[in-house]
Amino acid sequence: MARDIAVFLGVDGETVSLYEPGRIVVYRRKLGEWNVLREKPFSIDRTGGIKELRQKIKEMLDFLDDCNIFVAFSVVGVPYYELEKAEYRVWEFEGSPPEFLDHILDTEEAALKQSAPGHNDITPLVPVETSAGCYQISLSEIQANNAGITSKQALLPFLRKGLFYSLEVLCSHVPPWLEVEMASGNLNGSVEYLGPNEFKVTIGKKLCG
Repeated sequence: MARDIAVFLGVDGETVSLYEPGRIVVYRRKLGEWNVLREKPFSIDRTGGIKELRQKIKEMLDFLDDCNIFVAFSVVGVPYYELEKAEYRVWEFEGSPPEFLDHILDTEEAALKQSAPGHNDITPLVPVETSAGCYQISLSEIQANNAGITSKQALLPFLRKGLFYSLEVLCSHVPPWLEVEMASGNLNGSVEYLGPNEFKVTIGKKLCG
């Protein structure tokens, strides 16, 4: 069975942010080997308006066609929302395709099996309220096991609602998309190093006492 994954690459052959110039490369695994199916140069003009941005994303989706898994170093803002709306599976990885293509496909296939009849008893990962308006979630398990869900899929629905004072995110590494959101001011947050492969990200304008 052939399976396709699209990856956004820079000139060095490694993943880059979707806001950097690069090329979209669609890989296909068949009989255990990955080969380039098609590729296309792609860049977003950040000086353009939202209409132009959505048009560029539409061009990208047209090129992707029925390949519904997309990988880049970072996918944030309108591009992420448009991909999500079109029901694409978005992954963020640093490195070159041989380092992660098999892993992503294996994880996606495992997620499909889990969503099949008879596997509906899986508890979704959601933040837990520890005190009034204050929540906590641990991403360490899904970062270690990649159990069919990404950090963005676990956090974004909760963050969009905004019904919290603070959210503590425990993780083995800070997700690149979350770093970008905080650096750009879209989210107020801080990162605390707890130990080897242990970080705590606190998001929110208020802290609970």
